[in-house]
Amino acid sequence: MVTTETEMPRTDSARTTALRSLPPIDQILRDPRFAAVPRAVLARQARIWLDELRAAVLANELDADGVVAERDGDAAAQRFLRRCEVAQRPRHERVINATGVVLHTGIGRAPLAPRAIAAVTAVAGFGIVEVDPITGERDQRELGVAGLLADVLGADGGLVVNNNAAATTLMLAALCAGREVVVSRGELVEIGGGFRVPDVMRRAGCEMVEVGATNKTHLYDFENATNDATVAWLKVHPSNFRIEGFASVPTVAELHVARQQGDSKDRGLLVLDDLGSGLVWQDGIAGLEDEPRVQDSMQGGADVTCFSGDKLLGGPQCGILVGDREVIARCRAHPLYRAMRCDKLVLAALEATLAIYRDGDPLREIPTLRMLAAPIDELERRSEELRDRLGRDDARVIASQSFAGAGANPAKPLASRAVAFPGGNAQNDALRAARPHSVFARVADGNVLLDARTLLTEDLDQVAATVRAALS
Repeated sequence: MVTTETEMPRTDSARTTALRSLPPIDQILRDPRFAAVPRAVLARQARIWLDELRAAVLANELDADGVVAERDGDAAAQRFLRRCEVAQRPRHERVINATGVVLHTGIGRAPLAPRAIAAVTAVAGFGIVEVDPITGERDQRELGVAGLLADVLGADGGLVVNNNAAATTLMLAALCAGREVVVSRGELVEIGGGFRVPDVMRRAGCEMVEVGATNKTHLYDFENATNDATVAWLKVHPSNFRIEGFASVPTVAELHVARQQGDSKDRGLLVLDDLGSGLVWQDGIAGLEDEPRVQDSMQGGADVTCFSGDKLLGGPQCGILVGDREVIARCRAHPLYRAMRCDKLVLAALEATLAIYRDGDPLREIPTLRMLAAPIDELERRSEELRDRLGRDDARVIASQSFAGAGANPAKPLASRAVAFPGGNAQNDALRAARPHSVFARVADGNVLLDARTLLTEDLDQVAATVRAALS
């Protein structure tokens, strides 16, 4: 059967009739069906809606009968109310992560610990930032965090900026501008958003000297490329990919030993380490055995190590620089620092997170570590509880694969468990659009999967209620 589209009348009189059918905005504002909508929202959405209808008429996509259908009746009113409801939703709202990706960049990476959330709330009004509470004199805003970095990591100096890309940029600009920096060709990485190490080095004002091959770089490559213009040897952790097989690159410790010898020692070379994911937890976590730790970089001899706060540390988005006090002070004195520094909310959340590492139980209190370290029997139990609460005959517990995410431990899945039930993109979209809390799941092999690794026990009732309501 062949169907043909009927074109709308293209005469001026037909368009005029359709335009006259548009309701006046005052009529919409006085409609009792919209009384619960804030007047400012109602007026704004009415104007937008009328503009859309007017444009459709002028484009010959809508005639007078079409305008009446869009304007009159309870169904039209319900559509307009839904428009107003959507317009009032904040973009940044809480969601439930059932994807199995612990550090999901799209939904905010590390969830904050309850203690960090309380700290943010406490300073949301006025709070200590750049004043000594005892003397009333102005001081440095990151003093509290720097003290905790010393306690937790043994850092001689510490500085915090708004993300790790900023930390890398500041480190290079403050310490290496106008000089050569040697880096392995295998570590010239690009992360999300097109952020490339060569571009950062160029923007920071230093000259990049790449050495070695993509898969293999030796100590002598660094040594042979070093001259009087060289100021630093840079390591960049390839946190979002892996090169395996016949591949190697010198470690921080090996670079430190090499720069202590011969001409390199006389030149006062710096060893700089962009560590990325920033694992601080010292005990083993299954699947993260190969992930480098901040303490290893520092103890290996890096003059500055920088890493993210919202990845494996489990804190707020920020970039953290730790290392030699004088070198860190040079970074702080650079003009870029003021453009990159953090506000009171980030500092409060980071301070509370680091305090957990120093005084608390990180594996229990920090959600990121708690999720990553969850044993398979706990994930099995959690999945069974969720399956039972869903009340669906077609739901079952299956073996699943989860990931650390955000470039941490790439290409190495973590064994997990998930609740699966038949569905596809339509069901997944419905869960994501659900209110009051949308559920981010994933689709595989004709099923919707709710992965238990990223679902805490306290989430299960809400997830079950959302699934029942959204997919009823």
